[in-house]
Amino acid sequence: MRKGVWLLAGIGVVAVASVGLAVTQPQTLPASALSGVEGDAARGAQVYAAAGCGSCHGAEDTEALAGGAAFASPFGTFYAPNISTHADQGIGGWSDYDLANAIRAGVSPEGQHYYPAFPYTSYARMTAQDTADLIAHLRTLPADATPSRAHDVGFPFNIRRSLGGWKFLFASEDWVVTDPPSPEIERGRYLVEALGHCGECHTPRNALGGLQTDQWLRGAANPAGDGRIPSIHPDDLGWSAQDIAIYLESGFTPDFDTVGGEMVEVVENTAKLADEDRDAIAAYLVALP
Repeated sequence: MRKGVWLLAGIGVVAVASVGLAVTQPQTLPASALSGVEGDAARGAQVYAAAGCGSCHGAEDTEALAGGAAFASPFGTFYAPNISTHADQGIGGWSDYDLANAIRAGVSPEGQHYYPAFPYTSYARMTAQDTADLIAHLRTLPADATPSRAHDVGFPFNIRRSLGGWKFLFASEDWVVTDPPSPEIERGRYLVEALGHCGECHTPRNALGGLQTDQWLRGAANPAGDGRIPSIHPDDLGWSAQDIAIYLESGFTPDFDTVGGEMVEVVENTAKLADEDRDAIAAYLVALP
């Protein structure tokens, strides 16, 4: 009887461990993710601006993406890595597939999960063409030999494998807004929910850091612990589509105030987009249910 109980318990432990290993295993893109897609660096510059890559990975007084910026959170402090074209310290030695896998799946060339401080959960919705174009642009930027700084994250959050469970619970390629009513709003959805990753800052998170999409863009606590990131939902913002488009180009609010804080760099990026893209972002935001 006792042997039978221990046998069943052992089987249960093995079964749970097997499920845990399967769930936490890094899931990479298919090998064909970029098959038949040719990257264009000029188009990639627009993707780069929309995605805000330089705002996080750019170093002061240089165009190189040497990283180093600190991002405090309840789970620890994360540091943007070097993604310059340096062969050893940056991504110069990575294949296009390695880069696509990092950007859209959050998995390193060594097969480790990236922390979701890197917004791959939004970039997962990127098209293969935009991914290839962005990679082509990144390869035109200068190299920098500055080593990436290790994240300051304590136990248990320093267990990378556990991020597979986080992804299983919270990462999704599904759109938050389904069935956009027009091509313009569909384009705006892509810019807001994928490239611009606006929800990563403006949407509240649960205790484990998962986005509460039922409160999409309704504002959130500042992960650094100081103040609050405002709502950009039309119920709270109260701006017209024209107001939003002007703000994204000039940084001026309808009240003749100017953009401040981290949004300064966001507006510097959106100002580089085509008028049609700023209009699409505005149309999407004012159409939110």
